[in-house]
Amino acid sequence: MLNSSVQGLSASFLQDSRYVKRIKVFDCRFENIQPKGELFETTHLDFNDFRRVLHKKFSIRPHEPNVLVTTDRTVLDFDTFAMLQDATTLYLLQREDQALSEAVEEHIMFAPHYDTLVQSGMYEYYASKGHNALPYALAELIDNALSATAKNTGVRTIEIRMLFDETLGKPAVIVLDNGCGMTSKQLNNWAVYRGSKFVRENGKFASKEEGYVRPDPVPRSLNSDISYFGVGGKQAVFYIGDSTRMITKSTGSPDVHELVLSKEDFQKKERNKEDIYSGFIKNRKPGDSSHVNKNDERFLRALIAEEAGKESFTAVVITGVLPEHITFLKQDFDMWTRELAHVYHYYVHGVNGNDSRSSPNNLDQSKIDIQVTLREKPPRCPRMMNLKEVEDDMQTLYINAAADTFEFRVSTDAGTGTVEGVIRYHPFLYDKETYPEEQNTVQALPVDEIDENESEDVHLARGKRPIFECFWNGRLIPYTTVSEFDWCTWPKGKSKLPAECYGRLSGVLFTNDTFKVTTNKLTFVDLEVKLKNKEAIFTRVVNGQGKNSSASPSPPIKKQRNIQSEFTKWLQNCHEKLDKQVKFVHFKEIIARTDVSAKKMQHPWATFSSIEWDGKKYKAGQCVKSQKTVPIIYGTVIRFLLYGNHDRDVFATGGLVELTLEPKALYGTTKIIPISKIDRNATDDAIKKNIDNDLAKLPEKLKVDWPEGRPWPQNAVRPAGTLLGPFTVEILNRKEESLSKMPSVGQGTVKKLSVQLEIIQHGPKEDQIVLTIKNDQPLPKHGFWFKKIENLSCLGQYTLSLKTIITIDDPKAKAKATVFGDKQLPSYKLNFTIKEGSAESFTVGAVSTTLRVGVPFDIPLQIKDRYDHLTTPPPDLEPVLKCSGLELSYGEVDYTGTTYTIRNVKARGKVQNYQQSKTYDLKVTLPGLKKDSQTLKISLLPGNPQYLHVTPKDIKVENGNPVGFNVEVHDEAGNVTANPKQTVRCQVQSLPPVTTDCSSTGAGQVVTKPVNLKIIKGEPQLLKVQFDMQLWKNVPLVVRELKVQPSTRVCRMELCSQDDENLVLRNKEKIEWLAGGLLENLFLKLFDEAGREVPLTAEIAATIKVNWTGDVNREDLLQGKLPDVQVPTQVQEQRFYQVSYKDQSVSVSFTITPRPDEPTRLKATLLQSTVKLGETLLRHINLELVDQYDNVTKTLTSSCVNHITVDAEGLDKSALAFTWQGSSSSVVVKGVRFQSGTPGPREMCFTYKGYVERVNVEVTAGVPAQLKLVSGPEQPLQVLNDHGIPTAFLIQLCDEWGNLSPDQRVVVELRSSSPALKLKTTVTSQPVNAEGKAAFTVKSVSGPKGCYQLAFRGSFNNKPIHGPSVNLTVIPNPNKPVSLQVDYDTSVRFPAGSIFPAFSMTVVSDEGSPITTFNPAAASMFLWKDTQSGQRPPETATELKCSKPRVGEKNDCFHFRDKEIPEQVGKHIIQFSLLVDKTVLFSDQITINVVANQPFKLGPDSQRPTPVVSYTKDIANRTLVENMTLRIMDSYGNPAGQNLDGKVVVSIKNSGDDRNKSLPLFDGKTNRTQFNLIKGNAHITRLAIMENSPGDDGSSYILVFKPEVSVIQTPLASFELPFHFYNDVANQRKISELSKEKHKLAEEVATHNTFFNTYSELLTELTSQHLDASNREALIKNELVKSNMNMAQCESIPSIDRLLAEMNTETRRILNMPRRICSIHDQFRGQQDVLGMVGHLAFVQDEDAARVISWHIRGDMDCVITRTTAAARRIYDDTQGRQQVMALDSVYVPPGIRPLPHIYNGRMVFNPPGNPVYARDLLIYSQNKESCDIVFRNILGDTILIDDLDSANNYRRAVVQNKIRCPTILTRQGERISSMGKFGGAQNKAPPIQALKVFAAPLPQDYHNLKDQIELLDKYRSALKKKEDAQKERDDHMKELKSPVMKKKQQEMKEKQMQLQEIERHLGSTPVRPTKRGHGNAGEPSGIITKRAKQSPR
Repeated sequence: MLNSSVQGLSASFLQDSRYVKRIKVFDCRFENIQPKGELFETTHLDFNDFRRVLHKKFSIRPHEPNVLVTTDRTVLDFDTFAMLQDATTLYLLQREDQALSEAVEEHIMFAPHYDTLVQSGMYEYYASKGHNALPYALAELIDNALSATAKNTGVRTIEIRMLFDETLGKPAVIVLDNGCGMTSKQLNNWAVYRGSKFVRENGKFASKEEGYVRPDPVPRSLNSDISYFGVGGKQAVFYIGDSTRMITKSTGSPDVHELVLSKEDFQKKERNKEDIYSGFIKNRKPGDSSHVNKNDERFLRALIAEEAGKESFTAVVITGVLPEHITFLKQDFDMWTRELAHVYHYYVHGVNGNDSRSSPNNLDQSKIDIQVTLREKPPRCPRMMNLKEVEDDMQTLYINAAADTFEFRVSTDAGTGTVEGVIRYHPFLYDKETYPEEQNTVQALPVDEIDENESEDVHLARGKRPIFECFWNGRLIPYTTVSEFDWCTWPKGKSKLPAECYGRLSGVLFTNDTFKVTTNKLTFVDLEVKLKNKEAIFTRVVNGQGKNSSASPSPPIKKQRNIQSEFTKWLQNCHEKLDKQVKFVHFKEIIARTDVSAKKMQHPWATFSSIEWDGKKYKAGQCVKSQKTVPIIYGTVIRFLLYGNHDRDVFATGGLVELTLEPKALYGTTKIIPISKIDRNATDDAIKKNIDNDLAKLPEKLKVDWPEGRPWPQNAVRPAGTLLGPFTVEILNRKEESLSKMPSVGQGTVKKLSVQLEIIQHGPKEDQIVLTIKNDQPLPKHGFWFKKIENLSCLGQYTLSLKTIITIDDPKAKAKATVFGDKQLPSYKLNFTIKEGSAESFTVGAVSTTLRVGVPFDIPLQIKDRYDHLTTPPPDLEPVLKCSGLELSYGEVDYTGTTYTIRNVKARGKVQNYQQSKTYDLKVTLPGLKKDSQTLKISLLPGNPQYLHVTPKDIKVENGNPVGFNVEVHDEAGNVTANPKQTVRCQVQSLPPVTTDCSSTGAGQVVTKPVNLKIIKGEPQLLKVQFDMQLWKNVPLVVRELKVQPSTRVCRMELCSQDDENLVLRNKEKIEWLAGGLLENLFLKLFDEAGREVPLTAEIAATIKVNWTGDVNREDLLQGKLPDVQVPTQVQEQRFYQVSYKDQSVSVSFTITPRPDEPTRLKATLLQSTVKLGETLLRHINLELVDQYDNVTKTLTSSCVNHITVDAEGLDKSALAFTWQGSSSSVVVKGVRFQSGTPGPREMCFTYKGYVERVNVEVTAGVPAQLKLVSGPEQPLQVLNDHGIPTAFLIQLCDEWGNLSPDQRVVVELRSSSPALKLKTTVTSQPVNAEGKAAFTVKSVSGPKGCYQLAFRGSFNNKPIHGPSVNLTVIPNPNKPVSLQVDYDTSVRFPAGSIFPAFSMTVVSDEGSPITTFNPAAASMFLWKDTQSGQRPPETATELKCSKPRVGEKNDCFHFRDKEIPEQVGKHIIQFSLLVDKTVLFSDQITINVVANQPFKLGPDSQRPTPVVSYTKDIANRTLVENMTLRIMDSYGNPAGQNLDGKVVVSIKNSGDDRNKSLPLFDGKTNRTQFNLIKGNAHITRLAIMENSPGDDGSSYILVFKPEVSVIQTPLASFELPFHFYNDVANQRKISELSKEKHKLAEEVATHNTFFNTYSELLTELTSQHLDASNREALIKNELVKSNMNMAQCESIPSIDRLLAEMNTETRRILNMPRRICSIHDQFRGQQDVLGMVGHLAFVQDEDAARVISWHIRGDMDCVITRTTAAARRIYDDTQGRQQVMALDSVYVPPGIRPLPHIYNGRMVFNPPGNPVYARDLLIYSQNKESCDIVFRNILGDTILIDDLDSANNYRRAVVQNKIRCPTILTRQGERISSMGKFGGAQNKAPPIQALKVFAAPLPQDYHNLKDQIELLDKYRSALKKKEDAQKERDDHMKELKSPVMKKKQQEMKEKQMQLQEIERHLGSTPVRPTKRGHGNAGEPSGIITKRAKQSPR
């Protein structure tokens, strides 16, 4: 298409004609226009040619902005265009970051990589091994997400969304992450099958390819490098569904890329014979979902909407999910999320895993957040699971169930393969294993089938499961496990540890990617093969360090044995400390059990009286309960049994207990069960309760039944004469079973049961048996029958007693008993009471004879039975009251005991007056009684007040007059009654109440106050009159109506105007009037209550008053005219006016509000008169037009804002705003702000038309905006490491314009530019003082040598304030030790007990040179066994001192020679230290491997006790040795024969000189036997003498174990073991016990000796420390004397502290002195490859020079200097081009130093005036001297500085005359002559130094001198303090040595030594027995050498 366009193009870019390159370009410059793609053939075009074609095609005008970019937003240039590939898609944009207005499709190809064929032999995807592989398919997608988020600095979020809600569309699975995203090229690569990370091209251009870089090693290989082969992601999505949509956005890209791959599309292309592996990437802007048009994909719109605001992401959307997958994901949600949590356990929880025992603020917490969400159709709620919340995945269970771990590392022959391993131990706890697994239900066994010999669990806890799960790059490889390694496998028959311990192990292997896995990451290819290869080296890891690493390599076999030894020790420690076993205590005896079927298990059984188990103690006599037995049994402990020959307290995991079954009366037998069957949770109460249940078979209680249904309850109360019975009695046990005889226990006599009855009457003095009946003939099914009992008529308390009696059925004797064993037989007692009978008559109690009408009274009645006993009345008794002439009633009745009371009886009726009474007969009747009536007499008077009688009922009165009423008080019957306090109150509406007293007669009269009402419209008014009695609340209110007629008095007033008839002033009216005006011609009218006008008379006029004037014209007033009213002048002043008649009884008032007049001036109201510079006036200014009285006229209109102007000095008019306020008709002025000038008053002038107004505003300093360094140390600032800065830094707080700010809310902080620089200051942060200043004194600076910055930063209201930064160079301190360098011969071996090679320790100073001034006593070498001691030696480490130097040796180091190598083999740690003042400097730890010395002897692992044997039949008594392993050792007891084979010959010889004794024979009647010696070890299972062996009773013999090894020429020493021989067991046991006691005492004596030796060594050490401290103090004291320090002031620490305080005060004074600083803020210094700003790179001492040089290069002072162009570009980009930068790698400065122009060939051409120097030579560099020299030679060039202008001109003239080029000249007076000779003018004259940003001045030297003195004095103080402390510590130790406690310990040691000697004497003098056998002396084992003399290494 471009044939016509390519004519005339350059031929230099023609390419091979066979290569075709076509490029598609989308024009995306314009919004809302669908981009159209054009295809260009560019085979023979270069970039410029292509641009011309492009401009023509798209009509691009010249200078029209456009840029050509790839879909990855890479801008094309000449080079990148040449590297474009065919079919590339480009965008044509206006700018690089322009967003795409519409989506654009990019054509891609993704043909599978050739690795598809090459690696096709790998396992096919998801060989699931019987598992559902769906979780592992999801894991592939999570792998990709983890890789994508690997470089995230924050939380790494991965979401798995399961959308199975049909309302949102078809089912979908979405995997979303916040990782780096993919460019379009990377998305294309993803689609390529087998396109692994090793072959991908991630960029559009080959030059940008970085290739795959393996990540750095990290713990557990958690490097997130698990997206690997280019296979798993694609296989996963098509395993889950049939279509996937990839949506991604890369960091920094504005575009989102989409790619859709589907099975349907592939099939369609195949049918149409299209290219299957081609497609389109849709590039669009974020959030654009316009292309989603399918209804079943509507969920995509919400997903795409989430893209807004995301920097980068990737979303994998899988649709077409298989139905079986959906079912699995829904139903097994917990299972597959748990499996994912297992796969990514260490990514989710960190390197230590999900350990619930770790701290919640653990720093190792992972930042990875994997969230799973499953959404189903409502109403089902969504399910969410964060993998961090899964608590039941296997790794979590393993980690939290483990009690200890064993970590190791494996190195393979490849060298790069790294495997980290962890073995965990899950201990046995009392009765169960803690190994995690699903617990199976344990079925209980019948008691008779329990295996009494079982120990605990005989099965391994792990079962057949392998130990190790395998993780690859941190994630689980699920189908590969490693069962175990040789060194962690149970060595059958060779281990002291039981096999169960090896079954309690779980573990993990972590590998990196050097071990191959299948492409689906389900299986390792070669892991187990490599790990079990003989070249694999296993190393234990402790605190991250391998214990087997050494300087010289060791063979793999040896390494293997080392790891096996370490593992065995660790496992043994776990077993001993973590496995919780049963402790058998209080040994009783050894027994044989004939009840055991297996003969070998019948003997020996050790018996014990108690055990300790799980913190509980069980002992003989205690009741226990069994568990997991049928039935559950209860019994009392007889003893505990343990199989084995034990004779002391012992731990074991099993054992038996012998029980007596309870209760004994029923069982009478014993049972033996395993201890594990004891229920440890059973309480004593529960056990007792169950035993009691068994006892329930015995008679427990008597059951009493009442056949006729009239039972008598306990404590029954019955009327006299009531019949008792009939009733039956049954004897029951606790099971409610009826008994007639005792239950039989075994064979015995029948015991019959009978019941005896007794009735006992309880009297006040004694009890009496009323009736006795015995019944021994029970009825079938009814028990014992008792007939009715009569004649219970006497009142009182009774007891019915029923007792069970045993009758022994013995023909010889009849015996009866109520006790069986120790238990009372059941009995029954019924307590009852015979009370009075029912009521039949009554009598009347006392009643008052004088009563009152309506007043209640009570009538008490006494109720009696037929025996005339007082009794309770019947419950339904209702009395009847009758009285002639009266009406009677009562309220209620009640009874208390036998008294029946009629309550609230009332009598009503007409009676005599209150002075007379009448007698009446009152009859009381109680129906239902035999005698039911009684009569009594009463008298009746009037009752209490009940109502009022008031007359008259209707009454009228004229307004202003009183009124009277008559009142009577009546009771409820209408009788007039008189009572105390009988007062009647009358209340007339609106009048005060009046009262009358009716207490005497019951009647009275009430007269009210005059009635005064306000009559309205002349109409009469009605009032209510109320009558009541306040003290008698029951008397109802009486109301009467009073009619009040209007009167003729004045009651109303009216004001009106004569000028305006319509103007009538209403009362309290508000009127407006012109401010300052006059209200005239007001007239007054009066009216009466009927509305009639009242004529004005003189009398009336005299009572009229006005409040606005006191001068009233009476004549005018008679005419009704009032005085004129003067209106106020102020609008705000409302005034009240009033006209009143007769002291305001009638009045009219009104209020006048003045209204403003015409405007006369413009008024500005200033609500706030003070404002900070740069801030806006918070309260606005109000502009108004006012009249002559300053009243606001509100005449301003909304258009006035266009005509108002304002002027003021420094006023920022751009922010001003005039706002019309319609509500107030005013203008509000907002945005008043002053931007420049100094603080002070400012006049603001407002102008509107002809009006002008001026106001003053006080302007103060602005908001604190910057900090300035007012004074400080001179610069360049160089500080010796660990020294301080004597001069204080004085910081001034300023606003933006440099005005001083005194705001004390600002806090200034001093910080370092690097964490490596440590500052010790008087204060790190402080608020400024009242002057806005803050001073900082740096006491000490320490850190690596180099350049730093001290930055001063402020904070105000949590906002930072930038401050100055001071350049600081830390100079290495040659006297400061920083490290210890140790040299030795690393190739040597370390045989045990030999001599170490010489070690040389060099003290390296801060500057790297050796320091030789330290006392050799301060140097130490520490040696200890490899333990987890951290970075310092443990307290148990051996300390060795350095050796004296030899002649000719270097004197710059300390030598350690002739130090003994430890006698114990294994890993040892060596560390060197140096005591420096109060601190200790340590070297790196050196790990050495001490190996065994030459083979020397044969011996056991530990000292063997002396055997004691007898020739009995019992093999246990004949055993000499059992389970003993002998090893070939060196002279120190270390195994040394790992490669030696042979045999061990065992024989017996006599001890002592007696050679004629007969020798015992071994089993088999031999005197010699032998055992195989394999790899230096010989294991002897059992060695015993024969039965009835010869030998002398009581003699001692020696077992000789002689090794025979052919490869060793020198014979090895034999192991000899003495033993005692006896003929009887008793003597044998006695000697055995003595031997054990001797062994115990020997150990205790050795412990005491060690204790006292330690104290002695400590005393020696303390003495040495005291001498060293004294020497150090004397040495520093001499230095102080040499420095002329007055030592009289340094005699004590307090005096030194005072002197130091004075000297520090002086240093602060120097620091507070003013000093020139550089005020430029350098925020870039300290960044990588950044030197800093020019103004901070140098110091200038001279003030004039600093001024003129800084001015000359003022444009470069803030230029940032970088070492590289890349760093410069970074700063340029970060500041968007605002910061000028200069890179040194782009600067060339000619080498050499050019002389001044007046010097040629080393001589002066002329005598120069004005002292010329190069300006750059006056600069002082504190750091980076060479780089700074290049900078200023480039900036200043050859600029010269001369004293004055005349000298400069003369100098230039002389140079030019000599035909030499003259550079620019500066003068100290501030002038400049350019290199062209131009001078003069403002541009060539430097301003004052205060207006410039200049170079800083360096600190004065006096400050440094003073700091050196302070440092020396501080050292002396420390030395003196250390000397005093050492003296005190030594004295305290001496006191402790002489303390009573120590003396007591010494005495104890002497006593034990004497006991030991006594036992040895007893063992050495065994008594002679009268037998034919001889005797000999008992000896000790001679084959154990605990300590030998040191031997020379061989």
